[in-house]
Amino acid sequence: MNNRQYHVDLADLMRVYETNYAKLSALLPRSNKIEDQCCYQVEKQHYQIEIIEVTVYTTLVNIWQVEGDAQYPLPKLTVRLYHDAKVAEVCAAESLSRVKPRYQYPNVKMLQRDEKLQLNRFLGDWLTFCLKRGVTGTPII
Repeated sequence: MNNRQYHVDLADLMRVYETNYAKLSALLPRSNKIEDQCCYQVEKQHYQIEIIEVTVYTTLVNIWQVEGDAQYPLPKLTVRLYHDAKVAEVCAAESLSRVKPRYQYPNVKMLQRDEKLQLNRFLGDWLTFCLKRGVTGTPII
């Protein structure tokens, strides 16, 4: 077992945040109003993005997969976009009401030490997937 303390690589994390902001901005509903939604279909899978909070400098969105029978389901993610800094970060995912910068390992939920970085990288991969292969549709729910 590796007992070394995990240290957040802030420069790497900020690069991920910046690219996620650019990608997510391209997928957001055109109007920036609470409860606005947009849907993306990639093959047989449907994904939705809903704006849940808008402030002067930030927008908070939920991203989820509409169908529950997917082979590799997307966890429901809550993402905050910081418009002044042009970064987007995952702040909550599925059963995590708040994603911490790092976790002790092992832990009860078996979260990785760099869970926040991994969730944000996953978000980046998913956003790229939707941008390359997704088709905009009407919100399902």
